[in-house]
Amino acid sequence: MKLFFPTPHEKYPSYYDIDRETGVCFFKPAKRREYTENYFLEEFKNQYQKTYYEDESNLRNLANRRLDILEKFIQPAGMTLFEIGCATGFFLSEASRRGYRASGLEISGQEARYAVENLGLDVTCGNFLEFETEMSFDVVAAFFVIEHFEEQEGIFKKIFSMLKKGGLLFLAVPSLYGPTFQTNPEEWFRSHPTDHFVDYSHISLRKLFSKFDTDILYNRPMSYHPGRDKGWRGSFPVKFFYKVIADMTCYGDTIQVLAKKN
Repeated sequence: MKLFFPTPHEKYPSYYDIDRETGVCFFKPAKRREYTENYFLEEFKNQYQKTYYEDESNLRNLANRRLDILEKFIQPAGMTLFEIGCATGFFLSEASRRGYRASGLEISGQEARYAVENLGLDVTCGNFLEFETEMSFDVVAAFFVIEHFEEQEGIFKKIFSMLKKGGLLFLAVPSLYGPTFQTNPEEWFRSHPTDHFVDYSHISLRKLFSKFDTDILYNRPMSYHPGRDKGWRGSFPVKFFYKVIADMTCYGDTIQVLAKKN
């Protein structure tokens, strides 16, 4: 099954090829890179003022908020959960505490070792496209990971091959349907990470998932940035209304999506 037939984007042909059927956009200037320990130390600190390790409490809180969302649709006891790009394993650690049989994959050797040696987790070091397993899972999670892969067809075919019938896919991704791209595309392209090969929205993910007989159960923005919005939404005098509309329409620069394989 071929998933994508991209052609040059009519508005941004130098930046994107777009799949006309799903709306998935492939970032043409993207380049591959190595994800070493520096990615979790200096680069993370440059963005968040802390290293990944120093931000552990916030990352564990985020993990628990994600698990709260997940458990609106599944009971954790005995459920198998696999995370792609699990870093040091904080999400897997919190999932294990709740009763999931959690395991994961991480491309950085240092972070994979930390997950195994310090947190006692079942984590393998390697590239997801080269990873082999005979298991199938109740939940597959990938938070800000899939956009780093050039081979998107291979990624999704592999993910859905690992997911049980009735299983859940939990993603967090940057989104084209948010204030920056929709109202200030110049800033979007100026700040676009060079190692992101693809950009989605909840709309394009819904169309893509339909090819795998999979339905979206939950989609919400991860954060709210009315100050970035140069359009009509950013002019609301009360920020509460901005959040209500953003939640109703999954309008955000970053989003979380939970889908169920039928």
